[in-house]
Amino acid sequence: MGSGEFGGQAREPVRPAGHQYEVRAAAGQLAGEFGAEAGAGAGDAKGYDNTTPDEVAAAAGVSRRTLFNYFRNKEDLALSGLDEQGELIAARLAECPADEDAWTALRAAFQVLEEIVMTVEGRLEFITLLFGNDSLRAGHAEKQARWQDLFAPRIEERLPDSDRRTLQARAIAASAIICLQAANEEWVRLGGQADLFDLYDTAVQAIRHPT
Repeated sequence: MGSGEFGGQAREPVRPAGHQYEVRAAAGQLAGEFGAEAGAGAGDAKGYDNTTPDEVAAAAGVSRRTLFNYFRNKEDLALSGLDEQGELIAARLAECPADEDAWTALRAAFQVLEEIVMTVEGRLEFITLLFGNDSLRAGHAEKQARWQDLFAPRIEERLPDSDRRTLQARAIAASAIICLQAANEEWVRLGGQADLFDLYDTAVQAIRHPT
């Protein structure tokens, strides 16, 4: 059973050491843990809304000022894994064979989400929290808009020449992202007892070839 997007941290190449990267990496690791723990009540029944920025910084082992040099707020921290995931998907999309159509390449690129390091239970808790919390849901929509910006140029390269190719690429990117979100929501509704990409394929089919 696969599940992708939201929370957790993707496997990534080794990057050069440095204080700035180390702090952000440590905080990023915390973000996955924080998201899962917040969904479960932050381990002490306090819950996400009642967990303060100072407590988040203390859990990361840094000062509040240092932590929020890299993250705008608690929501940005909890959703920070989505930035990395979007970049990894865009990179995978660029590596797909040039003769693959946009939808086939996007599906292959989304497979990077299978590399997310997070338990099924943790992801279920976090996605449930995400769609039940107004500030997190708004933050997620902002991240999705960023994904669209990342994916559209890679999609445009795969489309026939047209004076509306840029529009078409953005529409495909937005549609694929919405299909992925719908698949994730359905995956949660089914208690994680389904294959995410089977659900994604069903959502795409509904858009591309409605019955």
